[in-house]
This record gives sequence, C-alpha cells and structure tokens, in this order.
Amino acid sequence: MKQAKTTEIKTVQAKLPTKWGNFTLHALEKTSDNKEHVALSMGDLSLSEPLLVRVHSECLTGDAFASLRCDCGPQLDAALEKIARQGRGMVVYLRQEGRGIGLVNKIRAYALQDQGQDTVEANINLGFKADQRNFDVAAELLTALGISQIRLMTNNPIKMEALKAAKIDVVERVPMKFGKNPHNEHYLSTKHGKMGHLL
Repeated sequence: MKQAKTTEIKTVQAKLPTKWGNFTLHALEKTSDNKEHVALSMGDLSLSEPLLVRVHSECLTGDAFASLRCDCGPQLDAALEKIARQGRGMVVYLRQEGRGIGLVNKIRAYALQDQGQDTVEANINLGFKADQRNFDVAAELLTALGISQIRLMTNNPIKMEALKAAKIDVVERVPMKFGKNPHNEHYLSTKHGKMGHLL
C-alpha cells in the first residue's frame, strides 16, 4: 500500500545534524491543539514501505536532564539510534509534558511520589487522569508528511489504538525495552500493572 498523499496542511522544515546522523526537522504551521509539535525524520519518506516511527511525548527531566526516574531519555535515544541504523524513520515529538499535565504539575506529582504514591496515584490525586495525552496531533503530523503506514516503536497499546483510530495503519509494534534502572523499577511496574504497558 502506498503512502497517503501530502495534505494541504502546511509544514516547515530544516536540516538538523545530530550525533546519530543528519535528520530533517518538520513542524506544522498550525495544529489542532495550537502547540508546537515536531517530527525528526531520516531517509526517503515517499517510499511505500511502512515507516519506522516513534511517537514520543516531551519529558524535560528525562530527555534533557537524563533523569533516572523514568525511561523516557533512553527510549528517545534508542529510537533515534534505530532510525539512524536503518537509514529511514521518524520520531514525532509531542509537547505533552508529564503525560499531558504540564511541567509544574509533573513536579508536583514527583513530590507526591517522593512521599510514596505511584505515578498513577499522584496524577489522580492532583485532579488529573492517569494519562491526559491525545495522540490525534501525531496523526495530523504524520498525515501532513504523507505517512499512512508505520512500524511503531512503543510499549503502549493505548498509543497504538489511538493512532489506528486516527487512520494511521500500524502494521507492526516494535518493542522498546530500554532505560530500566534501580530508580525507576516501581515506575515501570506501575506502567505495566496499572496502564497496560507491554514491558
């Protein structure tokens, strides 16, 4: 099945050399949630083969500060390394810090976790759902770039179902078992036991 044709949604792009190789950085001029999400791609996006894709939600503490409280940073690094190794793929980077509750509330949730709550309990006790994220905008970005079939790098079945519901054909799940350490064992156990992540 061929990739979908690029829609009328306008994108901006520029080259981005990285330690993994040369990527192209893409963004939509306008998104449904008015946030500035981006995609980082490598290789020819017009080929008919399903594209290796990671849909990654922003995690300042893990992605930028190498926090050991989560597995986000290692997951992002591993995804970019896999893409570089294959020479073709994309990371869709969503501005949904703290599973959608924002950075300040994420720090509040961390403080509750320091007192013994797990990540789900902390979010709920702050008045949020366990996961506030919406993956429709990831589908918007993929569709705007002409991508309709993907091999999704994820452990999260909810993310897979959300993309399928948004008309993205997820033909394969690529497991991402990276980043486990003594500081996040309980966090990962909670993601598996309470959120259904395939760990």
